[in-house]
Amino acid sequence: MTSLLSFTPSTPSLHLPTFSNVRHHLRLSPTTLLISYPHPLPRVQILYRAPHAPSRRSLSASALRAAADGLLQDAGATAFVLAGAYGLVLCFDNLTQRNLLQQSLSRKLVHILSGLLFMLSWPIFSTSTAARYFASVVPLVNCSRLLLHGLSIVTNEGLVKSVTREGNPKELLRGPLYYVLILILCALVFWRESPVGVVSLAMMCGGDGVADIMGRKFGSIKIPYNKKKSWAGSISMFLFGFLISIGMLYYYSFLGYFQLNWVETVEKVALISLVATIVESLPITDVLDDNISVPLVSMAAAYLSFSL
Repeated sequence: MTSLLSFTPSTPSLHLPTFSNVRHHLRLSPTTLLISYPHPLPRVQILYRAPHAPSRRSLSASALRAAADGLLQDAGATAFVLAGAYGLVLCFDNLTQRNLLQQSLSRKLVHILSGLLFMLSWPIFSTSTAARYFASVVPLVNCSRLLLHGLSIVTNEGLVKSVTREGNPKELLRGPLYYVLILILCALVFWRESPVGVVSLAMMCGGDGVADIMGRKFGSIKIPYNKKKSWAGSISMFLFGFLISIGMLYYYSFLGYFQLNWVETVEKVALISLVATIVESLPITDVLDDNISVPLVSMAAAYLSFSL
């Protein structure tokens, strides 16, 4: 029994106390039990440490960093889109002033491209809730610009000539102003979260814009109930409004913003395009501008179609 208790392992790096040594170093007192070992205990290395939950301070710091990054991204995107919008209008201003482009064609190209490019730029903004407000700054600046020039507070003959029909600054306070207000409305209300705003802007910018160009060039055959509109313009309105709407929806679907059933989507967009085309062909332009009637009717039709 004694030999078993006195057994010492042969491993040189680990010395366990024998029974006799323990007995020698064991000192008892009425209040204290002291155990001492003649050799130091082997060092124990911790191989695994349980993960600690992040503190509130680290969470708040991460949230602040994410918010700051989102603000920087949105501010940069706003500056980039604003510069692009200004450059687009300036380009067509110069072309019109040099008589390299007809005034009517320049006006409609600005009408088509500015809205579609603005809509294409939405994905470069952040995912924060404030992103739509930053994006709305772009048409808001253009809105202020139209008001300043339309009220003749500031004069810019190139802008007036490239955007208006007759070269009258007061025209800026009608169609062009309604146009940028619709851009603001779609960005704030629908943004990238709904196909309604995308289809509405596609019909207003693409469909209505191309309809005017094609109607002026090939519009010899007029619609019976409106001699200011032609079959060529209305057919172009339907086709290009439909195609541009589908293209924009595919763009946002590809980026993951929409999940659409494409068979149903094609049918719905075709119906919306037909409704918008009928409204655009009505003889109500003198009462209600196309930049109001077409997008608002498209919104209503798209909302009903995609909600059902």
